[in-house]
Amino acid sequence: MKYLVLLMADGELPAWSTMSEEDQAAMMGRFEAFDRACEARDGVEILAGEALGDGDMSTTVRTRGGERQLTDGPYAEAVEQLGGFYLLQAPDLDVVLELLTELPAYDMQVSPVVDPV
Repeated sequence: MKYLVLLMADGELPAWSTMSEEDQAAMMGRFEAFDRACEARDGVEILAGEALGDGDMSTTVRTRGGERQLTDGPYAEAVEQLGGFYLLQAPDLDVVLELLTELPAYDMQVSPVVDPV
């Protein structure tokens, strides 16, 4: 089954630009540990994963009454910002939740990918 993991930066983690090189290296080490844990686990594959730009760099597209409206910034005003994502193939949710303990202390949303057929 596929799972989408959204990494939400909630203000508890310092902004990357304000971190020392040592703290940045330590955080990257957590991501590398996650990658290794996924590689070592049977039936688990990272299909995609990326860090995302700050919310103020995003563009929101809304369609109302057939008209498209573009606005700068995230979809909704929030304290949390979407910081990145992973798309994983895994046997089940329990395996995903176990592996996520390797990542830095983000708030995360885990959603199964549904097959519309």
